[in-house]
Amino acid sequence: MMTALPGSDSREIGILRTFANEAERDAFYNSKLFKDWEAYASTLTEDPVYRELSGLEAWFRSPVPPPRWKMAVATLCGVYPTSLFLTYVLGPFIQGFHPALRTLIVAGCMVGLLTWVVMPQVTKGLKPWLSGRLKSSK
Repeated sequence: MMTALPGSDSREIGILRTFANEAERDAFYNSKLFKDWEAYASTLTEDPVYRELSGLEAWFRSPVPPPRWKMAVATLCGVYPTSLFLTYVLGPFIQGFHPALRTLIVAGCMVGLLTWVVMPQVTKGLKPWLSGRLKSSK
């Protein structure tokens, strides 16, 4: 659950739910348990606003986002190996293409890989560091 920052006058809260896929998400939102909870919650709150996060905005989901420099380092940890991979895998096949088309192909593959494969793993692996909750060795 996300709440407003301390000192803020906002009474808005947010709930983040993560699903393995669309079918799992749809099953949850169509379940009797969720519908009963939503009916009860509607008596206590304003109408909810649902927003689906995908891509870059979903990489760093947390009530308190990490500092920008940590997000930049984590992104570099995903972008650099992905760009090397794509250069070596796609390079020989698209070598004769116009530079603009080569760039478009690499960028499209980069965005897809980063969004659905690489960054979820990077943020999972770096979660303790990103959140500032590294365990002390003392």
